[in-house]
Amino acid sequence: MKALHFGAGNIGRGFIGKLLADAGVAVTFTDVNEAVVNGLIERNEYPVKVVGADCVVETVTGVTAINSTDPSVVDCIADMDLITTAVGPTVLKIIAKTIAEGLEKRLSSGVTTPLNIIACENMVRGTSQLKAAVFELLTDDVKVKADEYVGFVDSAVDRIVPPAEEGETDPLAVTVETFSEWIVDETQFKGDIPDIPGMERTDNLMAFVERKLFTLNTGHCVTAYLGNLKGHKTVREAIEDKAIRTDVKRAMEESGEVLINRYGFEPEKHAAYIEKILGRFANPYLVDEVDRVGRQPLRKLGKDDRLIKPLRGTIEYGTANDTLLKGVAAALKYTNSDDPQAVELQETISDMGVRKTLAKYCELDENGKEAIQIEALYNKIS
Repeated sequence: MKALHFGAGNIGRGFIGKLLADAGVAVTFTDVNEAVVNGLIERNEYPVKVVGADCVVETVTGVTAINSTDPSVVDCIADMDLITTAVGPTVLKIIAKTIAEGLEKRLSSGVTTPLNIIACENMVRGTSQLKAAVFELLTDDVKVKADEYVGFVDSAVDRIVPPAEEGETDPLAVTVETFSEWIVDETQFKGDIPDIPGMERTDNLMAFVERKLFTLNTGHCVTAYLGNLKGHKTVREAIEDKAIRTDVKRAMEESGEVLINRYGFEPEKHAAYIEKILGRFANPYLVDEVDRVGRQPLRKLGKDDRLIKPLRGTIEYGTANDTLLKGVAAALKYTNSDDPQAVELQETISDMGVRKTLAKYCELDENGKEAIQIEALYNKIS
């Protein structure tokens, strides 16, 4: 089995690419980073440090790479059984053109073996969004063939992969936590579903997408934004602050009530899941900076993202949301001169005020109870 993986960054190499290679899949990475691409071509392997109770360095073998700007990437698509991505939501739209060109070539030349495409991104139904972008670029006859022979499979992914450790000189080395979760929508595959250890199948993907979004992602960013306010530099520093840990846990409990109401998760099991997430944040071997987790606050404040979507759920079910509101207020306080979204956020608050900013970016009623409470918290916290 052969796979083309878009994105040879830390997540691509440390998570999805590793799972595929460990399963015996022949993985070709594609990326614009010449040092990484050339290193993969020359060495056909790279080291992954897996950190948990113990630290173990594992070697991923049998891989190669191709530069994303190389026209032969399009030809490569015609020869693959699986395409995966770990490029980020913005770049996902950019690679849609390459994938569309590859599908045009593959399907127009009569290839009818199934191809499955899985966007492994930190977003809801990312593959469906990729499919929409790809289909905008396909001819009508290829669209018909793509619907028959190409599966666009949505997934939920969860693994903390921090930036390279300070002092690391190997451009291919990557550090990851022990925990990983890759859940795919089994109803969207074409042909046989590949047997890849670590890739879990479900026919109810949204339950797991929202469980991760409302727990890991919500807790992570609340940790970062509250930590930023208190001058903490890393997620671990922040979560070891007892006051912040209490708030983060409570925020995840509030979002968890939405999941329990919406999907019927068992309260005891979900409470254990929350504790597992808190333990992951405190992993002493993972150095994850608050500014990395907090960056792009406008995206994180979107109505369907990690703060506002669970908040909307609490409104829907009439459940508690005081700490989620505090998390939103802390996000509004986030400043980072190197982050264009953080700069825009602060300029908008300065020009329009808190409640109009919430209406603009979060689609909350500026005169609603929640906006009023967030404004009061914003003015109170420091």
